[in-house]
Amino acid sequence: MQALPMFDLFDDTPQPDVDWHPVWLAPTAAAEWLARIVAETDWRQERIRTPGGWVDQPRLTAWQGDPGAVYIYSGIRNVPQPWTPAVAELRDAIAALCGVRFNSVLLNRYRSGTDSMGWHADHEPELGPEPVIASLSLGATRRFDLRHNATGVTRSFPLSGGSLLVMRGKTQAQWRHRVPKEPAVSGERVNLTFRVVMPELRKK
Repeated sequence: MQALPMFDLFDDTPQPDVDWHPVWLAPTAAAEWLARIVAETDWRQERIRTPGGWVDQPRLTAWQGDPGAVYIYSGIRNVPQPWTPAVAELRDAIAALCGVRFNSVLLNRYRSGTDSMGWHADHEPELGPEPVIASLSLGATRRFDLRHNATGVTRSFPLSGGSLLVMRGKTQAQWRHRVPKEPAVSGERVNLTFRVVMPELRKK
């Protein structure tokens, strides 16, 4: 399935380097994958360092990957759990689409619209200068915002169950992204962001 054109070719405002597949999985299949992943995954409630001190993340997470794919962000040292069968199947299918061999994945479980993720960029050294990050959504539709660092231009995407958004190039260097709180959303959403981690790039 081809990714949909994201933006007007004649629009000269900044655009993130992304491919969006709004129906990469059919709704029935997406619901089945969601149930499998929720059941198979060892979910955790992590604490993160903020300017005001340590707080619980407003979501549940899990980190899976190849041995040695250690990833550090927000003061959390993520040592990979083994790939579960469902996640490994999705990894292989998305890797074939993107032409990238992903060695790790961050799973975020948004239990309702009050769970969220604040503005940030995935620009840790171990991801390299232009990482390819493939983001698969399962469950309730949530808004995903990208904001350009220099201009403040914001692009928003309604990520529904079965949609796939692939971020490439300088997206992480030039844009920040978030999943804002949406109290009206009652359903659960699981997001999987497949990536390539290279711990050898991290400064000792």
